[in-house]
Parts: sequence; structure tokens; C-alpha cells
Amino acid sequence: MRKWNAIISVLVIALLLIHAIAGGYQLLGVLPGGRAWLKVLSWSMMALLTVHVILGVCLTVKTLRACKKSGVSYFRENKLFWTRRISGFAMILFVAFHVVILTGINGEAYRLRPFGTLQLVGSLLLVISVAVHILSNIKPLLIAFGAKGVGAFIKDMLLVLSVVLLFCGVAFIIYFLRWNVLWR
Repeated sequence: MRKWNAIISVLVIALLLIHAIAGGYQLLGVLPGGRAWLKVLSWSMMALLTVHVILGVCLTVKTLRACKKSGVSYFRENKLFWTRRISGFAMILFVAFHVVILTGINGEAYRLRPFGTLQLVGSLLLVISVAVHILSNIKPLLIAFGAKGVGAFIKDMLLVLSVVLLFCGVAFIIYFLRWNVLWR
């Protein structure tokens, strides 16, 4: 089950990177929105994310049962375990928020809703929860694939993810400014 979850995680990360870059360019006004292929990618990512969540919940339940069975839980020692679970749960909430605030269909045209302070804060919290979740799970992901001695690869991957997530945060801020400062 862990191997399948790792494979799905890689697919979700790849689709997330495409979605984040394309969405960032849309928010910046460089790329026009409403492209059918982007919508298909988004919903494909949501389907894979749903499977990832189900597998993650199953693995968490399995781990908690093993802790209960052994009589030793080590809750305080497993801070990283709980960081992964809490950031994953936060991400689920903020993804739902993201879908609600950034989509809307008005006839044939695809329209975004007004982007205020609440939308900006929710979007930035989504970026932060994604960053915490991915960064805290990179090592177990590589272990699930049997990778050894990949310190340089991890650093490169973290750099790329950090740059993309920083770009997303900046795009949300610029989009907020476009809605609330430039269009007034």
C-alpha cells in the first residue's frame, strides 16, 4: 500500500507543479484562463489526491492500531508523523477552500470570483500547508522507492519545490493587488 501511495504522490506532485505554474501565469494575466486541458488536469489531480488521502488514512489507522497493540505510542517522539498528518488535513481543508474561491461558471464563460483578504490568506495557507506536507514527506517518499544516498537529489527537489511554491505565493499576492488596488 505504501508503494502505491508513493506512486500516486509523485503523480500528484507532478500535476501540482503543472497546475501551480499554469495557475500562477493565469493569476498574473500571462496565460488566459478557462482552458479545457487545465480543467482536466485539475480534476485528475483531485481524483489522485482523493486516492492519496484514502490510502493515507488507511496507513495512519494501521500505524495507530500497531501502536495500540504494542502498548507504546511515542506520541511526543513522533512529531514528524503528526506534522505529516496535520499538514495533510490542513491541505485538504485549504484545497476545498481553493476550489470554492477560484472557480465559477457563468454561462459559457469561466469567471473567477472577487479575490479579497480572506481569499489571499486562505490561498497562502494552502501554499504553506502544501510546502510543509511535501517537504516533510520527501524522505519517506524516496525510501518507498528504495532510493539510497540521494542527498543531492533531495536538495535539488526541495529547491525546485520551494521556488514553485514561492512563485505561487507571489502570484496570489499580485492577483490580490490586481483585484483590490489596480481595479478599484
